[in-house]
Amino acid sequence: MTNNTLNYTIHENDKTVKNIMTENLNFSRRLSKRLEDSDKLYVNGKVVRLNKSVFDGDVLSVEFDEEEDEFDAVDIPIEIIYEDSDLLIVNKRAYIVVHPTKSHQNDTVANGVAYYFKQHGIKRKVRFVNRLDMNTSGIVIIAKNPYAHNEFSNQMKSNQVEKYYYAIVEGSVEEDSGTVNEPIARLNPEDIIRVVHPSGKECITHYTVEKRFNNMTLVRLKLETGRTHQIRVHMKHIGHPVIGDILYGRSSELIGRQALHCYEMKFKHPLTGSEIVITCPLPEDMKKIIQMEI
Repeated sequence: MTNNTLNYTIHENDKTVKNIMTENLNFSRRLSKRLEDSDKLYVNGKVVRLNKSVFDGDVLSVEFDEEEDEFDAVDIPIEIIYEDSDLLIVNKRAYIVVHPTKSHQNDTVANGVAYYFKQHGIKRKVRFVNRLDMNTSGIVIIAKNPYAHNEFSNQMKSNQVEKYYYAIVEGSVEEDSGTVNEPIARLNPEDIIRVVHPSGKECITHYTVEKRFNNMTLVRLKLETGRTHQIRVHMKHIGHPVIGDILYGRSSELIGRQALHCYEMKFKHPLTGSEIVITCPLPEDMKKIIQMEI
C-alpha cells in the first residue's frame, strides 16, 4: 500500500471490478475506463480489466498518478492527530492560516503539510476537506488522493459530518441549551464581515452550556451547516460574542484571539465506510481562561 493507491477489500456480494468502481466507489465510467487503459487497476497485486470477476477477500487497488503540489514546502511544524493512506488530520494552532493568501504565501498549514509530504515521499497534492479561520484552532482534514477528497466533500455538502466546537463567550448564557437557526449573508462583497440577514443562506448552530464563570460562558457547539464565520456571527446575534473576537465583538486581555476551537469531528471513512471520531483537546490559552478564578 502506498499513499498513491486506493485499496478496497472485496465483499461477498461484489461481482466484477467494473461493478465496484461505478457502484461502490462512485467512479465515473469514463474515469474507470481511463484507469483500465493505463493499467492502474489491480486485484491482489496483478493488473486486471474492468470485467475481471472478484471474490470475497480479494483486494482491489486503484493507483493514482504521482502529483506535484503547487505549494512551497516549508518546514512548519504540524501536529498530526490521525493519519492513514487516505487522510491526514492535524490540530491547527491559532495564528496560522490554512491556505496561502496574498499576505500569507508560505507560512501556512498548506506549506507545512507540503513539507511533510515531501519528507515522507507522499507525492500528492494538499487537498483540504475543511478550513478554519486564522485565529480559530482545532481539527483540519487533508485528503491524500482525489477519491478521498471527493467522497469527503460529498459528506460535508450533505451535512453528514458532525462538527463540534468549544467557545468561550461574553456574558452568562441563560438557557442551558438552544439552537440558532438564522440565515447568514455577506451584504458587501468587499467586506469579510457576515451578518444575520433574510437574504442569506440557511445556518443552524446548536449550543449547550458547559460552564458559567466570571460573566463568561463555555459553550459546546454543534454545526448543522458550515458557513464562513457561522459560530461567531450566531453568538453575536444572541448577544454573546466570542471572547477576543475583534471582528464581531471586542479584544480581550484574557486571550489574543477569538476563543474558539474545533475539538471533535465524526464522519465515515471515505473508503472503508467505518465511523471515525477525531478529538482534539482544548489549547492552553482557552484552558487558562476556564481555570482562572477572579
